[in-house]
Amino acid sequence: MRCDTQNLEPNIKIPLTKVGVTNLKKLVRIKRKNKRPVILLANFDVFVNLPPTQKGIHMSRHPEVIEEIIDEAIENENYSVENLCVEIVKKLFDKHEYATKAEVYMEADYMIEEKSPVSKKKSQEIHKIIGGAKGYKKNNKIKIKKIVGAEVVGITACPCAQSLIKEESIKKLREKGFNEEDIKKILESIIFATHNQRGIGRVVLELSEDGDIEIKDLFNLIKKSMSSEIFGLLKREDEAYVVKEAHLNPKFVEDCVREMAKRLLDLNLPDDTYVIIEQINEESIHRHNAYAEKRATIEQLKKELR
Repeated sequence: MRCDTQNLEPNIKIPLTKVGVTNLKKLVRIKRKNKRPVILLANFDVFVNLPPTQKGIHMSRHPEVIEEIIDEAIENENYSVENLCVEIVKKLFDKHEYATKAEVYMEADYMIEEKSPVSKKKSQEIHKIIGGAKGYKKNNKIKIKKIVGAEVVGITACPCAQSLIKEESIKKLREKGFNEEDIKKILESIIFATHNQRGIGRVVLELSEDGDIEIKDLFNLIKKSMSSEIFGLLKREDEAYVVKEAHLNPKFVEDCVREMAKRLLDLNLPDDTYVIIEQINEESIHRHNAYAEKRATIEQLKKELR
């Protein structure tokens, strides 16, 4: 008679929040209307919870089970990664009858064609798409939330250092004998230096199972919330444009998060949509990075922004 050790009771009977696999790489095909499908090399994290009465989840076979679930789910072409994740969550509950929670998270690079701002040269730009689903089972009824997100890299210019450079320049102009009217004209004609950061903006939404959003709307929202976009291919005139734009629009890491929060309201998302907004600025003159975050529902953001 076969005895599965995983089905035995553990010595320490406490439930575990998550048990599963991480960093599971799979090729995923996403269908597009009237276009060729997009092929993604996606990275999956897949979990279920474990009750206190069960020792394990057959971890030695778990990767095989998860791959089987993903393979079955992607046999049919999908229009979005989040809908794919919803199907995986449903199948997880089928495979693990004891589970009351199941979670799937997926990230992948997403290539889109963009044009440089002045020369209009085409280039392939890489952003990150985030998909997922959370499932909760109670009384044999399953409730699922979809997760949709994006991550974009841009540039930020520091307002503080720029202000210091401006003050120092005004002081030197006065020492050189320029009057206030001339100084005002000079200030209106030049752009002041500052240090820059490579900014990484990230927005993740938790939607109802029937919720939907265009991923490109999130890409654009994040890009417009930093000092300037960045591009893979830039001619001289494009470089001048990007540097000028960034320095005319200096932003702290906190400014970027607040700007993303404000722009999210333009997408007309349901009030119960839960949002996670993050910005990391990789500093150029410091050894540390700057970080800011906002977590709220759309309803909370509306109240706060009034």
